[in-house]
Amino acid sequence: MALLSHITSSAVHARILMGAGLALLPWLGYLAGTLPPAEAAAWVALDALEAGALLTAGSRLLHRDPRHRAPAAAAAVLLLADACIDVATSLPGPESALAVAMAVIAELPLAALCAALAASPTRRSARRAVRVRRPGDRCAGTFPR
Repeated sequence: MALLSHITSSAVHARILMGAGLALLPWLGYLAGTLPPAEAAAWVALDALEAGALLTAGSRLLHRDPRHRAPAAAAAVLLLADACIDVATSLPGPESALAVAMAVIAELPLAALCAALAASPTRRSARRAVRVRRPGDRCAGTFPR
């Protein structure tokens, strides 16, 4: 039963990451079309990196590939940076309220999920036994001293 719940939760987490990554794609077009060119380049680049990291982590997690941790860690850092920059650069008033709402509702919880996925051990690494070398062990191709 525990294995089934692990598979189900990782599939749900994978779909959340992939859904967030896919949701960023139309957002990139909106940013590119509405922001001044210099600002658009920076925000589109940041959000494109976020989307790539989320989609990579989600697809690897969906296929139970243990290499999901590095893109999940990258996504966590990028999302945290995005939330901080959004809040710090927003104008007082409705723009600031929207930036804080997006950070609290979407970016920070998603960053926390990515950080948790990046830090969690894989099932394969948890089962792998560590072999300790004893003084009498020799590696193949070595000569005794």
